[in-house]
Amino acid sequence: ARLTWCCPEAAASFQRLFVWHLKNTGIRQVPCQFVHLCRVANNRLITFQYFNFLKRMYVTQYNKDLSQRAKPKSDSVASPFCDLQRLDQEKKVIHKIRPISPVHQPLSKTSNRNELREMKSAAETEDSVTRVRAESKEDRQWKEMKLRLDDLPGILARLSKIKLTALVVSTASAGFAMAPVPFDLTCFLLASLGTGLASCAANSINQFFEVPFDSNMNRTKNRPLVRGQISPLLAVCFAASCGVPGITLLTLGVNPLTGALGAFNIFLYTCCYTPMKRMSIANTWVGAVVGAIPPVMGWTAATGSLDAGALLLGGILYSWQFPHFNALSWGLREDYSRGGYCMMSVTHPGLCRRVALRHCLALIGLSTVAPVLDITTWTFPIISLPINLYISYLGFRFYRDADRSSSRKLFFCSLWHLPMLLLVMFTCKKSFLEKEDKGDPLSESHGRAMEIRLP
Repeated sequence: ARLTWCCPEAAASFQRLFVWHLKNTGIRQVPCQFVHLCRVANNRLITFQYFNFLKRMYVTQYNKDLSQRAKPKSDSVASPFCDLQRLDQEKKVIHKIRPISPVHQPLSKTSNRNELREMKSAAETEDSVTRVRAESKEDRQWKEMKLRLDDLPGILARLSKIKLTALVVSTASAGFAMAPVPFDLTCFLLASLGTGLASCAANSINQFFEVPFDSNMNRTKNRPLVRGQISPLLAVCFAASCGVPGITLLTLGVNPLTGALGAFNIFLYTCCYTPMKRMSIANTWVGAVVGAIPPVMGWTAATGSLDAGALLLGGILYSWQFPHFNALSWGLREDYSRGGYCMMSVTHPGLCRRVALRHCLALIGLSTVAPVLDITTWTFPIISLPINLYISYLGFRFYRDADRSSSRKLFFCSLWHLPMLLLVMFTCKKSFLEKEDKGDPLSESHGRAMEIRLP
């Protein structure tokens, strides 16, 4: 076939040779029918298809042994693409959309109610999604914070940490009440007011210094200075307007010793404790000293002197703060590390738990020292033993388990343990008359001071 298409002369010569060969060999072997076919082929060109036809005729008719047997046609192999199409058709789920009935057709009451409910629920979900999107867009946009006079008291209360200030004033009041002297209401009010103003000033300055660090913590990111609800200048002015009158009131209205302790506590909290929080874990011990000074101020406001009773009250507050703060900071380790604060719970977790347990046990010993110093009766260590043992047990659980559950239990126990302990201590306090009968020099000196103070 290729010779016929490409070179006609060569193909013609080849065909003539082939026909001559068939005439010479085929006449001897094949019958007249085959010769007739060759004669017919001599008059026209032999093609490749015609040659195959002659070959098949020879094989099938004259050589029965070499005849080809027809094999049954095998089943066509299914292509993998057909299987995939079938699987896809099986997997396809046809969801029929229910046609909406026209208005003029009558509908049943149940179908009307169901459709109304579906429409209402769809409308509510769309409204909620649009509201959430609008709120998210509003949160991402920059807004100008406008200060309203109605919001100013709440902002200043959060700036001064009003709950912490109330705790400081209550501990100072407990120190004043535990002093072995007659109760002076005017001095008590002046001491409480001056201590509260000093605490507001210290807390405001603390927040002013920690704005860039508080913004990284979930616990403090909503403070007024972080959110821009109040300007830094206004915060500093508020701190000055609280600190100066507070120290003046303590110095002139109470006594110079109490005023000096108040000024020293502001300095210790703002200039020592605040920067040390990002430098060393010793900040916890410095902060415990800051929390131990208010009851000492209450004692000195009542007596005018720094006695063993004042140091004992300060020691109780000093030891109480370690289980309280260590348990609190254990649950805020991620926040403190994110804010860049160096806390025991972050850098020294084992030491954090050990210190909390030690000071829980120290509260039992300090409660026993109170009757020895003639501040309370011997019933105080006995009555206070159950609550001290309970907080010590929780401190041991916190030391052993080192998990959030034990730290939360210890923290919440410390919240009611301190007022309970101070209340029991006040009820077991030795009366002023008993000390006068024994000739206590402290009561005599305070009597002379009262005579000099009063006209």
